[in-house]
Amino acid sequence: MLQAQLKPANLVVTCNQTHSTMAQTDAPSTPVMPMTHAKQTAESGSSAQLRHLSRYLVRNLGMLNAAFGDLPLSPVQAHALFEIGKQPLTIKELACKLSIDKSNASRAIKHLIDKNLAQSQIHPRDSRCLVVQLTPAGKKLLLKLDAQQNQLFQEILAQLTPAQTSQIEEALMLYNQAVHNAKHQSGCHIRQATAQDDAAIAKVIRDVSAEYGLTADKGYSVADPTLDCLSQIYSQAGANYWIIELEGRILGGAGIAPLANNDGVCELQKMYFMPEIRGKGLAKRLALLALDFARETGYQSCYLETTAVLNEAVKLYEKLGFVHLSAPLGNTGHDACEMPMLLELNQ
Repeated sequence: MLQAQLKPANLVVTCNQTHSTMAQTDAPSTPVMPMTHAKQTAESGSSAQLRHLSRYLVRNLGMLNAAFGDLPLSPVQAHALFEIGKQPLTIKELACKLSIDKSNASRAIKHLIDKNLAQSQIHPRDSRCLVVQLTPAGKKLLLKLDAQQNQLFQEILAQLTPAQTSQIEEALMLYNQAVHNAKHQSGCHIRQATAQDDAAIAKVIRDVSAEYGLTADKGYSVADPTLDCLSQIYSQAGANYWIIELEGRILGGAGIAPLANNDGVCELQKMYFMPEIRGKGLAKRLALLALDFARETGYQSCYLETTAVLNEAVKLYEKLGFVHLSAPLGNTGHDACEMPMLLELNQ
């Protein structure tokens, strides 16, 4: 089977400035996500197509059948057999690996035990739970299952060139990562910031900056005089700030604003995340939202300044297409952020 390694996204912080001299306009009374009708329509079409392809793939791989291939196993039982074949597992561990509820995992294990394909015993380190492993008969059936799946995928791959196979593997890895992230972002609400959020946003920026040693005396954005009134700064034309809210708490955010004295250039600014929401892919999601806004607003390129201390942030920016510049654009006042980067938005 084609498998994808799922690696959590990491903390991203940008050392960018908001300018006190920027022109200000009245903030909208009701925060709305800045998405055009055309973009909504396009995303809806893409979503429908991806859902259709996902359903089609599941059906054609036989995942809706009562039996898995020509073996006496349901798809859930077959997947359970694969996972237990790697190492003994508890019901809870199996449910987590298969992304199913514990009752479903328990039923699958019961069927495997009834067929003498698995057996359970007291966990060696926790007498309160059982651990399940394969019997000799289960190991023998797993070999047959492996051979059957290898044959199936050899026949599938015979329809593709090596380059196409690599392309599918890469696409599936991205798709699996997106599914994984979406699942783990459950409960996180992204919305435009309002004046009522100013104090909470400032606290997030100060707390994360302190955690990473980005102190005010070193020229980082935590020293900006506008830090406690960001809603005013981002209410100007061509600017926006989004926050991530979880269970009523603001735990992160990022903004876009014009880069002073650089027509057609915006700046990705003040991207900070508290520990509670790191590793969920929210950094990339918020960056993509901000870049979509920048394109729709008419910017030709997006600028940012960061520092080598934030290694994972730099990696994300590079993956998004940002390139390193030999010198900063303009004068943001953040001299400690020694790594200026730029993304051409129309490429």
